[in-house]
Amino acid sequence: MTLKALIFDFDGLILDTETPEYLVWKNIYQENGFDLPIAKWGSIIGGNGSSDFEPAEELPRLSQGRLDSVSLRARHHSKSNELILSQPILPGVMDLIRAAKESNRKLAIASSSPHSWVDAHMKRLGIFDSFDAIICRDDVAVGRTKPNPDLFLLALNQLQVQRDEAIVFEDSPNGIRAARAAGIFVVAVPNPITTMLDVSGADLVLKSLQDFRLTAFLRL
Repeated sequence: MTLKALIFDFDGLILDTETPEYLVWKNIYQENGFDLPIAKWGSIIGGNGSSDFEPAEELPRLSQGRLDSVSLRARHHSKSNELILSQPILPGVMDLIRAAKESNRKLAIASSSPHSWVDAHMKRLGIFDSFDAIICRDDVAVGRTKPNPDLFLLALNQLQVQRDEAIVFEDSPNGIRAARAAGIFVVAVPNPITTMLDVSGADLVLKSLQDFRLTAFLRL
């Protein structure tokens, strides 16, 4: 491998948005007498290109119309955003960005979330200008987010690198499947929620990005 580019997921890898989002939905479900299994939530973490599960639509069905999706989404959005805004950049992210920059390697984001979400948070966190390309849901066809490979293939195209010249960092099974489908080496770095899911499809699994050393990886 001649490594020329590093491609990052955003949610759950750079910023842990996934733990607050799941816990808020889980609490809302429990308040109304229902459970939200982690396996079901896991089907849409990182992308729902192959899943039609939508928590704000499922709960009204379970309650037989007693609840409505609009008010549920508004409540979830308010509470989860409050928690997300208090989250720091995850450990190891900034060190890896600096290491990539110092060694003249390109950086990209490939996220199943929309630009309105990813770009806003990256600007808020002060890392937007560190990346050479930011690929989001808006940039691929409807229904072609992860686990489909489209986001990663577009990232390769915009970075002008081959699949064997890049490495992907992901936290979810959907993201791992997408990277594998694109033919790119993938490192799994699960967060507190995705540690409960199967990330064994990755080429390498780490507890934290702090454990990834770019120079050591290149020697290997």
